[in-house]
Amino acid sequence: MGVIAREDAVRTRRGWRPGYPAAAVVFAIGMAGTTLPTPLYGRYQEQIGFSELMVTVVFAVYAVAVITVLLVAGNYSDEVGRRPVLLLAMALSAASAGCFLLESGLALLFAGRLLSGCAAGLLSGAATAAVIELAGPGQEARAGFAATAANMGGLGCGPLLSGLLAQYTPWPLTLPFLVHLGLVAVGCAITWFLPETVDEPKRWPPLKPQGVAVPPEVRSVFTPASLAAFAGFALLGLFTAVAPSFAAQTLGVHNLAVSGAVVFSVFLASTVGQSLTQRIGVRLALPLGCGILIVGLLFVASSLIAESMPLLVLGAVCGGAGQGLAFRSALTLVSGAAPAHRRGGTISAFFVVAYAGISVPVVGVGAMATWLGLRRAGLIFTGCVILLAAGAGAYAARRPPPVDATGRP
Repeated sequence: MGVIAREDAVRTRRGWRPGYPAAAVVFAIGMAGTTLPTPLYGRYQEQIGFSELMVTVVFAVYAVAVITVLLVAGNYSDEVGRRPVLLLAMALSAASAGCFLLESGLALLFAGRLLSGCAAGLLSGAATAAVIELAGPGQEARAGFAATAANMGGLGCGPLLSGLLAQYTPWPLTLPFLVHLGLVAVGCAITWFLPETVDEPKRWPPLKPQGVAVPPEVRSVFTPASLAAFAGFALLGLFTAVAPSFAAQTLGVHNLAVSGAVVFSVFLASTVGQSLTQRIGVRLALPLGCGILIVGLLFVASSLIAESMPLLVLGAVCGGAGQGLAFRSALTLVSGAAPAHRRGGTISAFFVVAYAGISVPVVGVGAMATWLGLRRAGLIFTGCVILLAAGAGAYAARRPPPVDATGRP
């Protein structure tokens, strides 16, 4: 069946059933669960007793799980369908919350992050593809924004929610995860009624790990897009794993709601940046986003030197906006260039590179912080990411991918 016929069939089957905004809500709920522990690591450090390096290792376990799932099962929703994979991701997200509720040491902390990473790995490809494919005629651009906004918005809402509940309720380490379990139940109910967008899905076929497999027609777009995503996600990783510790240890800010709000501001700014991508143009947004990301990183470096919370917030807002601008442009180019029958796998390959950016540099910061201190480690990190973002932006500016009127390659 051709792509147009398949999309017509999807819309016919859908009828009254929910469309891409509902799928975006499911995506956001799942991603929010992955960042819930961000403002709570300090409490876990006090309760269990572990170093700053261990905080980044716990965080990296999540990212490694995401990358592993993307490599092993990133294309699985292309075979079995989007809905079964989304339901499995919701189940893993609920199991992760259960580990945190039962937490009594590092073992369950690691287990919770591992399960959360598996959920995010499944969601990254399947949910993005589902949101885009559920778009009706003329809704492609809005659906593309909904997919990236759900990803970044969900990641941002997690620390904001847990920070508020941990700071202002008597159950700081339990209520955030109980609330998330309720949201997961809502997400499962929505997913059950979503129309399936994969034509003739198979019934649980065997896994066919693809690794980082990129179709030939996507490769020219994939290189600058994935490099920009790596740099942007490195900034997100810094704020998600290390910024709350920096705020508490260096700036003396111990309010968990404030720490959660600072992390939230990065993802909120990312969502705003994504909303501007279509106005600016997909081709221009990639190098421009990298430039704004560099400015944000310079603010972050300045905040480390001056020990200034306002500069840290400026870095979060500016860097997040640049990341969002580049990220949506990159994802639009990659998903638009991918053939329909390989879209889920191609998007997953893109997220493999992005999540490598959110894990590898952050673990490096944690390791360096043990003998150089958090400030010096952060300065080295920002310098390296600035160079990477500059390279990706220059590459995209010198060799812009051709796009049509809809923004597709």
